[in-house]
Amino acid sequence: MEVLKNKKTLQDFIERQKEMGKKIGFAPTMGALHNGHLSLYEAARKENDLVISSIFVNPTQFNNAEDLEKYPRDTDRDISILENSGLVDAVYLPQVEDIYPEKTESQHYDYDGLENEMEGKSRPGHFDGVGTVVEELFRQVKPNNAYFGEKDFQQLAIIRKMVEKKQLPIKIIGVSIYRAENGLALSSRNQRLAEERKGDAKIIFETLIKVKEWFKNISVSEIKEKINEIFSNQENMDLEYFLIADEDTLKEINHKENGNSYRAFIVVNVDGVRLIDNMHLD
Repeated sequence: MEVLKNKKTLQDFIERQKEMGKKIGFAPTMGALHNGHLSLYEAARKENDLVISSIFVNPTQFNNAEDLEKYPRDTDRDISILENSGLVDAVYLPQVEDIYPEKTESQHYDYDGLENEMEGKSRPGHFDGVGTVVEELFRQVKPNNAYFGEKDFQQLAIIRKMVEKKQLPIKIIGVSIYRAENGLALSSRNQRLAEERKGDAKIIFETLIKVKEWFKNISVSEIKEKINEIFSNQENMDLEYFLIADEDTLKEINHKENGNSYRAFIVVNVDGVRLIDNMHLD
């Protein structure tokens, strides 16, 4: 596996691969890698000649400096995980100046309102930061296909919209949520949870399974009442929000209509660690 430590090294590498006509699959990350990330590379391996990862903790998508400072970083460990997986041909480790050559600031994006729902309500500017870094990485790596996990479903929708609006020649592929044996969605933030809390947090997945069944038979307001009741009885857990939204617009719904696709979204703080999850509803 090649380790590409700056933009020039990456560009030389990509140029050689493109000259050989290789199809490139790409999944950018912020490090703190786990099996959920590796599932992206497994998907990419099946559909591409070459698989590229990147590790870059993007400063412009953090809303406060403390979160940026706390974000787990262990590049040597991450490189070792990628090497041992046998799934990745190269990893790009850009410096801040490789992504932001002038000022470390975001561009502004219009995502047709997707940015104003859910996470966007409490994290202003977050998705401008996401769009800025992903667009720049796309322009540097020049992938044919790019892979993102459905755990961050809103981010996946945002990136699809950005690619559509910028008319980038890249196919965006969503990969199913990778879960621990107890159903907990894998996340870099999970590293901050005590083992006991990881066990307790399985209730998030168990609740979504119930929502999937309830959605067939009862109203959205009744489902919300049940969710509030479940989490009001959980120690060390704080339900930040639960909602059901249209998958295309991400707008919250109060009732369902035939022909539309819906997804349940939930955010729970467990001992101060923010866990997000979601599930498609039939």
